[in-house]
Amino acid sequence: MMEIIPAIDLIGGQCVRLTEGDFAQQTTYDSNPLEVAKRFEAHGIKRLHLVDLDGARAKKPVNLDVLERIAANTNLTIDFGGGLQSDEAVQQAFDAGASQITAGSIAVREPEKVKGWLEQYGPKRIIIGADFKGKNIAISAWTEESDYALETFISDYVNYGAKLFICTDVSKDGKLQGPSLDTYRQLKETQPAAGIIASGGVTTMQDVEVLQEIGVTGAIIGKAIYEGTIQLKDLERFIYAD
Repeated sequence: MMEIIPAIDLIGGQCVRLTEGDFAQQTTYDSNPLEVAKRFEAHGIKRLHLVDLDGARAKKPVNLDVLERIAANTNLTIDFGGGLQSDEAVQQAFDAGASQITAGSIAVREPEKVKGWLEQYGPKRIIIGADFKGKNIAISAWTEESDYALETFISDYVNYGAKLFICTDVSKDGKLQGPSLDTYRQLKETQPAAGIIASGGVTTMQDVEVLQEIGVTGAIIGKAIYEGTIQLKDLERFIYAD
């Protein structure tokens, strides 16, 4: 069964969303991320994708206190990302209550370091962030498209022992225009050993249904929940069908 994974993006300790990762295109939805997380949990949600956008800019975690608060006051399985550039930062995230961390741009820049994390913590706790534009990996906070093909990147990390990949189409993120279904279909065919978590553009319940048919491991839903194009109560049938 596909996991439903709502997203909370943090700036200044508040729940926000960006469009295409652009800090100039920011909408603040809630000043209390813990209340948002509790609302998710009340609808049966078990997972949370928590992104420290301040941390991503600072290249070190900034909102660990929010992670700690959500972890202490809910039973959500939290994957935490943003600014995790060092061994110390990863350990801080786990100490603050993250069950998993997402290795984003560092997975492109310093594969040896991330390989070390996979060996130290195991492939269930280290998720590889595969942000992409077109067929290639996007880098530098999504502003550049690299020459590294998405499929090759995932294949390389499967060989390093990784099992989980958050694949975010940055050209669709926050736009409510639908996800990159063809890309996820292709990845399911060509990378059967990879657990693909779809992210970016999930807008309607039909998107969720098609992603489940494709067979992805999980679907991250952000703006659609905050803007009301997907209702939490409608997601319950996916959650309670487990």
